[in-house]
Amino acid sequence: MLLTRIDHVAIAVHDLDAAIDYHRRAFGAEVCHREIVDRDGVEEALLEVGGSFIQLTTPTRPDSPVATFLDKRGEGLHHIGYRVDDCASALKAVVAAGGRAIDEQPRPGSRGTIIAFVHPTGSYGTLIELVEEPV
Repeated sequence: MLLTRIDHVAIAVHDLDAAIDYHRRAFGAEVCHREIVDRDGVEEALLEVGGSFIQLTTPTRPDSPVATFLDKRGEGLHHIGYRVDDCASALKAVVAAGGRAIDEQPRPGSRGTIIAFVHPTGSYGTLIELVEEPV
């Protein structure tokens, strides 16, 4: 089994602070990590839930994939992050099984992770992020 757990569920939002406030008021959730990921043109806030995260993400520039998503679909579920021990091996296995890689090679992600995205085509309509924790 390549997957070790659900790393995060990502929700695209227009207003990060408002989304954080809602999760705080509704669920008592607190931000455990907040970061701007320039490469992807997003700012994210992570809320820990039972060893996994809810990732609230908002665009920092109009050409980011999250901005495009929000323009086309509005706020809501953006992708799911699967934790793996070895991102490169997991990406090869996904492609061998018929998945379509967005990232041809794993790359740096937030929190010092190594990540790779898999296109929803071939993944039953779900954008998947493979996430390897730093050693």
